Amino acid sequence: MKLYELAPTPSARRVSIFLAEKGIDIPRVSVDIRGGENLNPEFKAKSVNGRIPLLELDDGNHICESVAICRYLDEIYPSDTSLFGNTPLERAKVEMWQRIIELQGFTAGFQAFRNLTGIYKDRENCVEAWGAESRQRVIDFLPTLDQQLAKSSYVAGDNFTIADISAYVFISFIKNLDILVDDTLPHIQTWFATVAQRPAIVSLTPKN
Repeated sequence: MKLYELAPTPSARRVSIFLAEKGIDIPRVSVDIRGGENLNPEFKAKSVNGRIPLLELDDGNHICESVAICRYLDEIYPSDTSLFGNTPLERAKVEMWQRIIELQGFTAGFQAFRNLTGIYKDRENCVEAWGAESRQRVIDFLPTLDQQLAKSSYVAGDNFTIADISAYVFISFIKNLDILVDDTLPHIQTWFATVAQRPAIVSLTPKN
C-alpha cells in the first residue's frame, strides 16, 4: 500500500492526521500538483478525480477522496473506538457534521482560495467575484460551528472524530483567506487550542 499526496494540502493533511491518530504508517509518494503531475495520463489512470490524496492498494485497486481513504483504513485497522463513531447515532452525527463542514466550509474555502489567488489559472477559469462570495460564505459559516462547539466538547459530540480532523484542517486553512478566528468565536478558539495539543497533531507540526 502507498499514499500519493502533497503533505501541506488540506486534503492530504486530513489523511495524515487520521493516520497519526490511528498509529498507521504507510509509504508516501509526493505529487507535484502545482507542476501538474496529477494531470498526466499515468496518474489520472489511477485517480478518478485526478487529485491527491490517492491510496494505492497492493492488489492494484485505488481509492481517492480523503474521507473515503480514511474510512477504508478505519475498517482494515479496527480499534476499540472508531473515528467515525461507535453507535448508529454517533455515526449519523459524525456523517452529518462531516458533510456540513465539507459543503459549507471546505468547498467555499477552496473556491475562495482558487478564485481569489488564481493559483491554478493555467488550468481553470478564475472568477474573482465568485472568490469574494465564497470567502463571505466561509465567514458566515463560522458562527454555526461556534454554536455547535458551545454544546459539546467536539464537533459531533463528546468524542474526537473525523469531523474534528476536518474542522481543524479547515480552520487552519482559512488563514490563507485572511480570515481570523477572533474573540467573537470563543468556542472555536477553545476547541482549536485543545485539538492542537493532541499528540497526533503535535507530531505532525513542524518544529521551528
